Amino acid sequence: MAKKKLLSRGERVIAFIERYCLVPEGTLLGKPVKLLAFQRKFILDVYDNPIGTSRAYLSIARKNGKTGLIACLLLAHIVGPEAYQNGRIVSGARSRKQAAEVFNYASKMIMMSPELSRLARIVPSSKTIVGLAKNVEYQASSAEAKSAHGGSPILAILDEVGQIKGPTDDFVEAIETSQGAYEGRAMLFAISTQAATDNDLFSRWIDDAATSKDPRIVSHIYTADPDCELDDREAWAAANPALGIFRSIKDVEDFSLLASRMPTKEASFRWLFLNQRIDASAPFVTPAIWRACDASVVESFEGLPVFGGLDLSEVSDLTALVLMAPKDGIWHVKPTFWLPGDSLRERAKADRVPYDVWHGQGALEAPPGPTVDYEFVAAHLRNLFDTLDVRKIAFDRWNWRHLKPWLQSVGFTEEQLDGDAAVFEPFGQGYSSMSPALRDLESILLNKKMAHGGHPVLTMCMMNATVRPDPSGNRKLDKQRSRGRIDGAVALTMATAMAGTYEDNGASSSPWDDPEFSLAAAA
Repeated sequence: MAKKKLLSRGERVIAFIERYCLVPEGTLLGKPVKLLAFQRKFILDVYDNPIGTSRAYLSIARKNGKTGLIACLLLAHIVGPEAYQNGRIVSGARSRKQAAEVFNYASKMIMMSPELSRLARIVPSSKTIVGLAKNVEYQASSAEAKSAHGGSPILAILDEVGQIKGPTDDFVEAIETSQGAYEGRAMLFAISTQAATDNDLFSRWIDDAATSKDPRIVSHIYTADPDCELDDREAWAAANPALGIFRSIKDVEDFSLLASRMPTKEASFRWLFLNQRIDASAPFVTPAIWRACDASVVESFEGLPVFGGLDLSEVSDLTALVLMAPKDGIWHVKPTFWLPGDSLRERAKADRVPYDVWHGQGALEAPPGPTVDYEFVAAHLRNLFDTLDVRKIAFDRWNWRHLKPWLQSVGFTEEQLDGDAAVFEPFGQGYSSMSPALRDLESILLNKKMAHGGHPVLTMCMMNATVRPDPSGNRKLDKQRSRGRIDGAVALTMATAMAGTYEDNGASSSPWDDPEFSLAAAA
């Protein structure tokens, strides 16, 4: 009689899940869980690691069964083959709501199964599940509730750790440092979509796993190629291992089409559907759209109507002036940026951008001294008005009171500054002013009616720029949520608003009135 083959540790976990766990919601309600190939591989690699697994990372796009897999793994440790006598388990999430989703999913699985319901007690008030056979206690924790401290969990599962910004997090650190009581047995799972940047916590974990080759870390990352097109179905499949099974292809198709029509949706699509490292906090313009307008700028604006935007900063910070002039149906853009020369290298290190290199290339002005004195800005503006047909320059009211005396000292009259014929126009930074200006700027970018020449400082600002919507759908640039300096983007937006006032031959000929410039046409 042939000897029966013993199941490995990972195979026992898989067998438990597929034998006792039922789907608690959706079209497969009540059906036994059937693990997909990528889920089985993850489980086998984690539990059958010959030297043991201390940390396991699984990164997939949304709607690929992440919460269900977490719940199944929890149950395997609460009442299944991985249950450890008097063990403690935690699952951690950023918010109470997110933490409750995992708890609720696991609770429903227990209540639907006659076998599991005899082996576990659910305590909804504390989001706790107790495995009765071995007195295992599981609790859902959240950063909001500050419930990570206390106890020593043998298993910790972090849900959506990719949402953590920056390289450290007190809540996660509290969980990590609490597992010391189970030397060699404690495991930490992180199951999430990717983080936004290389410097965020989950990205650092993933990169460390790749570079260190630590055999006790299992890392499975499903992501699309960074340069893929939005309609690349192979890229969809790379990030969505459940595509066409319980991950709806139609849903991905619909959002892909929306993202191709609306640049502000592209980052969300790349993050949530393609699982790429990208900031999805409502970016204003995508790299592809911006690059498409990287055409040569006319050498001189002489003889052309010129419009501008001036983003005044503190004297020790970045100040931006952006000019726009129309020629042959294209708006040509010329920016000027100032940073203090004395601290240029230090600022380059602090902001992690090559200000010193850009200064050497002539893309950034660095007046000597610790500050950008407004007399430099005033003198530059005076020269512009003396040599060009400058019609209007919008400015942020912030620090205007400091610049105005210098403008007067170089010959600007009170009428030019504040009268009916003022060439300087105050421009609010709220929704009412910024939203229509952003719409106009987005329109000319989508229709490739801009030439910016790839100016490096302006490009940096545009790539950093994110927008914040209000409940009515109006938008404004958001300096607080942006990941770097956006002064040039603010100045370009204000310049665009001024360019919209352009009149030719006495009749209004705002380019935004041309159907060719409409967002509908671009879509």
